[in-house]
Amino acid sequence: MDYKVKYDKEIIAGMMKKYSYSSPLAVPKIVKIVVNTGVGRIKDEKEKELIQKFTSMIAGQKAHARPAKKSIASFKSREGMIIGHRATLRGKRMYDFLTRLIDLTLPRSRDFRGISESSVDGFGNLSIGIREHIAFPEIIGEDIKTIFGLEATLVTNAKSRSEALELYRELGIPFKK
Repeated sequence: MDYKVKYDKEIIAGMMKKYSYSSPLAVPKIVKIVVNTGVGRIKDEKEKELIQKFTSMIAGQKAHARPAKKSIASFKSREGMIIGHRATLRGKRMYDFLTRLIDLTLPRSRDFRGISESSVDGFGNLSIGIREHIAFPEIIGEDIKTIFGLEATLVTNAKSRSEALELYRELGIPFKK
């Protein structure tokens, strides 16, 4: 299902009626999706490169390395050390990723019973943690020795948490009953 078309044709009309917005541009929408993964505990450089490659495959664009901003002794990290990878998706890539996330990845996740509504923060951003990257369809058939988790954050321009929850429900994101 194409979520961009669904948003333009159905969701805008439904939310304008429910919240009585004056303009279709006032209806909240998803602005971007940020895909993060951490590699701070991994010491082997080849594994870090492999994780960056898989994260880039999942996101559909190159994931950029994120250095530590300051040293933390208990985590054994130093300032400037690569501790994660991030890709920010907008436009067509964002909607392609959203389609794969809702239709393929979440149902394939092990022990998935829905996303908790408490995952939506006060600004209307939804953070979804995925424990195993092998749930994504791009990873099938690869020689996998390291399984890692990642996080996808859906960022909206909603004015309130309730508007954002309604947007997510209309898009078809599976929340717990």
